[in-house]
Amino acid sequence: MADLSSSPASSWEFHLPLSPTDLLRSAGSLQYVVQEVLPLKQLPGQLAVFRTVFRTQGPLAILQQFDTLYSILHHFRTVDPAVKEDALELMMKVVTSHSSALTAIMNDADLVPSLRLLHLNALKMNCYLLVRLVEAFEIETGKSNVVGLDSKRKSKKSQAKSFLWEEERQLVVQLLVHLLQLDLHRLWSNLIVEEEFISLVSGCCYRILENPNIGYQRHRPTREAVIHLLGVALLRYNHMLSATLKVTQMLQHFEHVAPVFVEAVSVWIKDYGMKSIVGELLREIGQKCPQELSRDALGVKGYAAFLVELAGQMPAVVLANMSVLLHHLDGESYGMRNALLAAMAEVLLQVLNGEQLEEAAKNTRDQFLDTLQAHTCDVHGFVRSRVLQLFTRIVQQKALPLTRFHAVACLAVGRLQDKTVTVVKNAIQLLAAFLSNNPFSCKLSCTDLTELLEKERQKLQEMKDNCRTKAAMVISSEEEWEAMQPELQATLKSCLCSQKQEEKVDGLEAGNPAQLFDSIIQLLRKSNYKGAIHLTQEGMHQFQAVEPFSRPRTEGDEEDFILSVLRTLYLGSQAERGGQGSTDGNEEQPQEADQVQPPSELVKQEMLVQYLQDAYNFSAKITEALSLVSRLMYESSVSVVQEAIEFFVVVSQFGVPEAVLGVRRMLPLIWSKEPGIRDAVLDAYRRLYLNPSGDSERARAQHLVQSLSLLMVDASLGTAQCLGEIISEFVQKDEIKPTVVQLLWERFTEKSQCSALKRHAAIMLLGMMARGKPEIVGSNLDVLVAVGLDERVHEDYRLAQEVCNAISKIANSQKPGLGKSSPPFRLPQSHLLFERLCEVITEGFARSSAYWIPFTEMAVALIYQLAEGPEEICAQVLQRCSRQALEKLPESEGAEAEPGSSSPNEVASDPNSIDIVVLTHLISLAGDVALQQLVHLELSVSTELRRRRVIGEEREAKEQAVSKTKVPNDKSSGNGTTMEEDLGLVGASADDTEAELIRTICETELLDGKQLLSAFFPLVLKICNNPGLYSDPALSATAALALGKFCMISSEFCDSHLRLFFTMMEKSTLPSVRANLMIAAGDLAIRFPNLVEPWTFHLYARLRDPCQHVRQTAALVMTHLILKDMVKVKGQVSEMAALLIDPEEEIVGLARNFFTELSSKDNAVYNLLPDIISRLSDPDSGIEEQPFRTVMRQLFSFITKDKQTESLVEKLCQRFRTARTERQHHDLAYCLTLLPLTERGLRKMQDNFDCFADKLQDTAVYNCFLAVLSRLRRVGTKPEMKALTEEFEQKLRMCHNRGLDSLTEAPPQESTGHKGRNTPLHQTAKKAAASSRRRPLRAANREAGSPFFTPEPRVSKPSRKTSRLKVSVVFSSDEENSPEEELCAELTDEETPSKRTPISRASRCGR
Repeated sequence: MADLSSSPASSWEFHLPLSPTDLLRSAGSLQYVVQEVLPLKQLPGQLAVFRTVFRTQGPLAILQQFDTLYSILHHFRTVDPAVKEDALELMMKVVTSHSSALTAIMNDADLVPSLRLLHLNALKMNCYLLVRLVEAFEIETGKSNVVGLDSKRKSKKSQAKSFLWEEERQLVVQLLVHLLQLDLHRLWSNLIVEEEFISLVSGCCYRILENPNIGYQRHRPTREAVIHLLGVALLRYNHMLSATLKVTQMLQHFEHVAPVFVEAVSVWIKDYGMKSIVGELLREIGQKCPQELSRDALGVKGYAAFLVELAGQMPAVVLANMSVLLHHLDGESYGMRNALLAAMAEVLLQVLNGEQLEEAAKNTRDQFLDTLQAHTCDVHGFVRSRVLQLFTRIVQQKALPLTRFHAVACLAVGRLQDKTVTVVKNAIQLLAAFLSNNPFSCKLSCTDLTELLEKERQKLQEMKDNCRTKAAMVISSEEEWEAMQPELQATLKSCLCSQKQEEKVDGLEAGNPAQLFDSIIQLLRKSNYKGAIHLTQEGMHQFQAVEPFSRPRTEGDEEDFILSVLRTLYLGSQAERGGQGSTDGNEEQPQEADQVQPPSELVKQEMLVQYLQDAYNFSAKITEALSLVSRLMYESSVSVVQEAIEFFVVVSQFGVPEAVLGVRRMLPLIWSKEPGIRDAVLDAYRRLYLNPSGDSERARAQHLVQSLSLLMVDASLGTAQCLGEIISEFVQKDEIKPTVVQLLWERFTEKSQCSALKRHAAIMLLGMMARGKPEIVGSNLDVLVAVGLDERVHEDYRLAQEVCNAISKIANSQKPGLGKSSPPFRLPQSHLLFERLCEVITEGFARSSAYWIPFTEMAVALIYQLAEGPEEICAQVLQRCSRQALEKLPESEGAEAEPGSSSPNEVASDPNSIDIVVLTHLISLAGDVALQQLVHLELSVSTELRRRRVIGEEREAKEQAVSKTKVPNDKSSGNGTTMEEDLGLVGASADDTEAELIRTICETELLDGKQLLSAFFPLVLKICNNPGLYSDPALSATAALALGKFCMISSEFCDSHLRLFFTMMEKSTLPSVRANLMIAAGDLAIRFPNLVEPWTFHLYARLRDPCQHVRQTAALVMTHLILKDMVKVKGQVSEMAALLIDPEEEIVGLARNFFTELSSKDNAVYNLLPDIISRLSDPDSGIEEQPFRTVMRQLFSFITKDKQTESLVEKLCQRFRTARTERQHHDLAYCLTLLPLTERGLRKMQDNFDCFADKLQDTAVYNCFLAVLSRLRRVGTKPEMKALTEEFEQKLRMCHNRGLDSLTEAPPQESTGHKGRNTPLHQTAKKAAASSRRRPLRAANREAGSPFFTPEPRVSKPSRKTSRLKVSVVFSSDEENSPEEELCAELTDEETPSKRTPISRASRCGR
């Protein structure tokens, strides 16, 4: 190859290579080729030579020194960094110099071809080397970022170099911009810059934009320089096609470039006028195949981000090119659909907004809105969610036309039931946005709007009726002529016959026909027909040439001719009267015409009615949404719950009455374990109640108190507890001002006049605030006693009860911690509080009041919490009340007995001898004292014993330390002994010894014959044992509850009366008795689990109680017992499952919550499912088929593990062998359809195919298995899975068809054979049922031959022997003269469960 370096520069040409290695080999004799790649050692020296030559020859020095820079690029990875930087600095100087030189050369009109080629080669070489250096530095920097060199590992020098490159990069790009702005076309012979040169320079720009950090603010100058460089290429060098392809390619592969290119497009349009670039880019994106985009997630992400950003900045330009993208709305890529819908929303917000749009723009707006509405039902949840977000923006910016409000609101309400959480969340947000930006009213009450709408409708109807009346009064000119024509004809005939002129008309001028016409018309209007006819005849003689007298006529038709002339003149004048106003007649007719047109008031009224109708429809739709959103408050998704809470806050602010229900419904969420939900509830009540309006602080306090008082009206106990937690939280954070507390005290003490309800609310709110700051009540204890327990207390026991509740907050706040040395807070027995409580209890004992018992329960609890020696005070109260009860006996009985020797048991000797109210109050008081005495021993006394022991141990330890210091060799021994030492409570077992002491007291002393309480439980037992004699509902319920409280004290007493307890629970006709005993049974199951365990089936039986209140109570109790593992979960848990279809919504909610909590325990629902299925599908004691499927759908939703699914498939298939009825076959098959089967599940089903093969002749069973296969086909895409599915389907079809054929041929033989085959299985079922350990719930389940049973376990266990003897219990009062033995309601010894399974507990439950 020839040495080109020695040849003149004008004899060869430099071709821009596609690859750097192309310069090492020549494709022609006149093409420049690198002669030698210099070694690393020579590069610094050769670079210095290049610098020297540049100083002498200028930018053309590159023609001789190109190989040196090429060698640096060749060894760029290993060359010294200083050499790299020097090379870059030198090349920048060279290009700068060349740019300056080219400015003068381009202005030379006589450019020599040789000089042109010389500078062209130098330009290509300089640009090639500079661009390659920039790309090399970019690649090196990018690799450093990928490796992850952080600032801690970088040296200061490397950081400085990195910062230097960022600055140099900007300068290089600015240099290239300046270069391309020159008229470089003249350097090429055809005046067209070759595409390779522009691609070289633009490629450098795209390489820089590939840097992920280019979008940062600190790189903004570089980014802008690159954008301007590409803009120059687009404007001057026809770079449009290449830029379009490159931009779309980078959008597909680089996620960060979308906002950069949007910025670039904006600059290109504004500064360079390249509007067509947007159309080209969108057309290129629109031509992408939808199927390919569905597989290219990264590319879709880039395109989508670009479209959304572009629509946000240039919506009008996007609107002009939207048509090329619309087909992607039908594609599979949800990302592209989201992007196009977001672009439409931006166009709607920024371009197609307002009422002043042209008709074409309105049509486009409507099309876009239709598209958005259609995609609220998109198949993909992300699209539905995105559309709702877009509608929320549209509504917030008031860009949604009023005519669309109702339709979009309906769509949002429909999406509240969506399965996707984000869709539901955004639907709630959209509804809240509708409320906040509705154009109707600040108060949206359906009731108010209905009244107003009806009123305005009536007004509109009246206006329409008036308008019709006025229109009817307007008579047209034709009708006027028809009305006057008969009389006119008669007059005309009369005149023609007489041929005499009776009336002359003055003022007729021969030369003025117009005046003649006016005179004739006036005469006609005045009904002067003769005069009009005479004037017409005169006109016929004088103005024969004037129309209408000039019409041709014959001699015999004079009458018709005159009549025709008169008609023409009259109707013509009526047509022209609008422009004439000189006469009275011409003024009246236009007014009548105007009245025909609808007046402006009518139009306004129609608009008002339509506005109110839209407002009512919107309010009704929001009201409909309230019930749906309120259900979402207890969803598992935290974000959905938060949005539901926020929605009700917004609804409350707009005065929707039904919003109060939602505000109350969110109260229990204050106990949520999720901090986000708890904070949302607190924030909601803070916004609703702690920001009242008012000019002064007191006015705001009054508004706050009024709002909280309204919330307390008719509030349940649970609601009050939740609200108390919220208010105490606000008080602890000092968010409730002292003015509010002061105002509440004024209401309570009646310093400010208020109703009784508001006074109750005031003391309740004060008690709630005392939970956060007890000093609110503690500092005003005397006020509470003096005002709340004054002489008027018997008029309002509810107020006294709330006063006791508020005072109890002092005791709750003074409880010492474990091991604290400070004594507990107690008040002396002589305190005014206890004196007043005793007086109130005893004075109201004999009075009939429904609130005396709740007040007494709270008062007794308060005495035990705060009093020193509370048992003495309560004993005095019991004695006083017993004395009053005895005094109520007849005088004869009272004279025979000594007052001191009387026993309360004598009170009930004769049910007719005493007031039922007194007896009820006495039993209730005794039960309250018994229970509170137990609580006092278990908590207060036990804590005090522990405190004293800890103090004694500490004192003894100090004494031992002191004695050891003084006399080291002597052992310390104290002379004095503490109470704990006397009792033997020393060592590690002290806590157990204290607990045993308390237990011994409860077992042996509290109900001992020497104690006061022992005098009352015989009375309670007598009432409970004789429901026929004591049939009063209140007395029976109170006695039952008292029995439960006495059973809590002693295990011996509990054991001896459990038969009576559960007999009453099962057979009492009073729902209140059954509910009370169910609550007491829950407490007993926790305190004495071993005693209650044999009676567990009676607890489950209440879940099917006919009374809704009893079922709800039983559901609550069983939920707590099962979840706390205090009751063994047996097969009877199917009764809890049956509550999922209860008619009461509250009970269904309790059942759902139970199974949701139960599913959080390992395999709990999975282990119970087989027994639940067996019991619920039992034809004798189960439920119907459709309710069964409803229950199973909810239970099977908790089966999510593959192993559980596979095991259940096997168990369900095997149960086909033991099922006896078609209903059970259907149920088992349906349960299989609910399992999320996989390949392994299908194999399990095939392995057990023989279990259900003979059942496939049943069409319902066969269809269920086909449904299973259909689901498997949707999830199974592997060839093996498809083969298994097809094989299984063939087996199903064969068995189904074979069964149908056999049935067709010989139905009787088939039936007999089927029955014969099932006989051994029937015997096996009896054996398995007989060996079952579970006690059946109903008599139907006790049959050994139950048609649906659990297969016998491999290891048989001894079965529990149960007796089926029943006892008849008399509950009526008709048998009052019967012996007491016949009225006893206890079970016999044979009915009492004898086996008791011990339940181990980690700690004592009574503590």
